[in-house]
Amino acid sequence: MSQVIAPSTGLAPDVATALGDAIQDTLVFRGEVTFVTSRERLIEVLTHLRDQQRFEMLADETCVDYLPQEPRFALIYQLTSLSRGLRVRVKTYLSETDKVAPSACGVYVCANWLEREIYDLFGVRFEGHPDMRRILMPPGWEGHPLLKEHPVKVEEVAFSFNRQRIDADKPYAQE
Repeated sequence: MSQVIAPSTGLAPDVATALGDAIQDTLVFRGEVTFVTSRERLIEVLTHLRDQQRFEMLADETCVDYLPQEPRFALIYQLTSLSRGLRVRVKTYLSETDKVAPSACGVYVCANWLEREIYDLFGVRFEGHPDMRRILMPPGWEGHPLLKEHPVKVEEVAFSFNRQRIDADKPYAQE
């Protein structure tokens, strides 16, 4: 089982020293290390972590929508070192008006499907991606379902004690 990088492992200072200004910030929360970088230096950071620090597996790549904050989106890469039994996270931010990031497919082959999923659900485009098209939603689907632009609609769960009240509020077809 892999461990999260503890600050005592010395990895965070090594990466920050080796990459210089490519690492904008190093966050440590509950023993988990996150390197924050710009999208322009993202591929450089991922390549260094794969080749020099032996993080040979991209375990996950995802996106977070921080609406109404700006920058609105964060791309998050979860990397695992199988040979060292360690994990690390890389994060980069994108603005609402410029949702484009470089593709990590050249560094980690498995990024292909993960980036297609992010494109489909959040609308983030990846430059240099070999097949940037929808993967989950139908081709004619308008919009991106995980954007926080629409309010969440919550429907109360019907039980025996509240079913009549809930049914009275539902819009049933009239004859």
